[in-house]
Amino acid sequence: MNKLVALIFDDGPGEYTHRLLDALKAAGAVATFFMIGQNVSAYPEAVRRMVAEGHQLGNHSWDHPDIRTLSETQLAEQLERSSAMIAGTAGIWPEVFRPPYGLHDPHQDALIGYPLVLWDVDTRDWEHHDADQAFRTATDQTRAGSVILMHDIHESSIDLVPRLVAALKSAGYTGHRQRALHRPAAELGCLSCCRH
Repeated sequence: MNKLVALIFDDGPGEYTHRLLDALKAAGAVATFFMIGQNVSAYPEAVRRMVAEGHQLGNHSWDHPDIRTLSETQLAEQLERSSAMIAGTAGIWPEVFRPPYGLHDPHQDALIGYPLVLWDVDTRDWEHHDADQAFRTATDQTRAGSVILMHDIHESSIDLVPRLVAALKSAGYTGHRQRALHRPAAELGCLSCCRH
């Protein structure tokens, strides 16, 4: 039985995304990129590379609000603007959605219209910017079916990827696009104090 694991990267694309794509390609790994719509126009080539190199695209809102505070109209605008920007740049629509900060409730969930993806391994790379610490967290907490959260807007996270992928492969894990691992958000849960 395969030990599947998904790598997910939030908040990009950004100035380090091309380096991340290089690292993933060299390692033979795939990931899901949850993109902020307003960032897409600044890095269109990175977005097109994601598609060309077999990665999955996800919507992470237009500008990273707490969606629980939005009206239905505002939520629809966040989703539609971001999805349209991604699709217009990449030529394909995003397949999944991850709410900013991992914060959501059943009312928003019913309106989103995409599979909702959270995580069970938070490297907290956004907080400490320490590749060694993120590596320890990821390798200590990963199990079959894990979804490992990182951010492609932090250079330390890019530095982490080659070593992390090698360690996961050595431990018998196989990387897959997120839809292969889709589990209900309630099953994955959201780690407390997540703010990314």
